[in-house]
Amino acid sequence: MATAFKRKGDRFVARLDDVERQVVVALLKQTHEFLAPAPREPTGDPFEDLVARLGMPRLTDSAGDAGDDVAQATRDPALERLLPAAHRDDPAMAAEFRRLTEHGLRERKAANLASAISALQVTDGDKVRLDQAQAQAMVVALTDVRLVLGERLELRTDDDADALQDRLEAASEDDPQLLLAAYYDFMTWLQESLIQVLMDL
Repeated sequence: MATAFKRKGDRFVARLDDVERQVVVALLKQTHEFLAPAPREPTGDPFEDLVARLGMPRLTDSAGDAGDDVAQATRDPALERLLPAAHRDDPAMAAEFRRLTEHGLRERKAANLASAISALQVTDGDKVRLDQAQAQAMVVALTDVRLVLGERLELRTDDDADALQDRLEAASEDDPQLLLAAYYDFMTWLQESLIQVLMDL
């Protein structure tokens, strides 16, 4: 049974049994796969490939082709939660800012998720031991998992939480939203316990 994070020397320690650990790792991995940028194929142009390795858009990357409106319309709403528009009142400026920054942001978020996954895969019985850097990466990674789960549960405002509770009370036992809500609650509790111990430093 899971226990909250506590400070033990220079480590942050919690207990997760095998099933709990597998659930958290699986959710982190799914979010990583969802969020990580697609690898860029080399173009053969040394400058273009260097720019791509730095996470910058290549000169050949276009922000204004005919498919952009379609791509934006079909974009998963969870991505909008993870990678919100920088300029809500100016779609053109938002699209350009996204073109310039999204690849790098995806890389940073994916790195946090990978760090959290790696930390959970180092086993010491049922104990999870995190150093300061791993703990900070875990907080950010859990935020991203919760944003995805929250979007799947249609949690966008305070009123949505009441509406979700009503839906869950009326749901059948095999309704997948019951499981998603349980995951969301568990990830929220785990994150809050880690944030609390980090704030007590």
